Amino acid sequence: MRLTPRIEFVLLGLLVVAACKNDTATPASTTPTVTRTTDTFTGTVAVRGADFHTFTIAVAGNVDVTLTAATPPDSVVMGLSIGMPGDRCVPVAGGSTQTAAGSSVQLSGIASPGTMCVDVHDVGGQSAPVTYTVTVTHP
Repeated sequence: MRLTPRIEFVLLGLLVVAACKNDTATPASTTPTVTRTTDTFTGTVAVRGADFHTFTIAVAGNVDVTLTAATPPDSVVMGLSIGMPGDRCVPVAGGSTQTAAGSSVQLSGIASPGTMCVDVHDVGGQSAPVTYTVTVTHP
């Protein structure tokens, strides 16, 4: 039995439509969630002194540093740096600031895996030793 050209065209059209069915299901996102760790360090900075602590970054990601407390006095401005440890904490480019203690992040940036350090130091405003607390949140 021979199909007429019109019936062949209709059947071909139905096959094309069936083959091009649009699947409306959206694939699930597979963006991994990076677990962040917060390290809290405390210490004392002598007049014209510095104090640093090391921490390890497991995977590349954002690092946030916050000087949460520094006294006396409560308004003392301290130097705060993030860098590479050695005999001292050598700041990375753009990794230093001068700040009073507060609850907002004062230094932030992207870092690669490895060991880094955070440094708190006198910038000339101290008249006595300063006790501080600094937090570092990192991957």
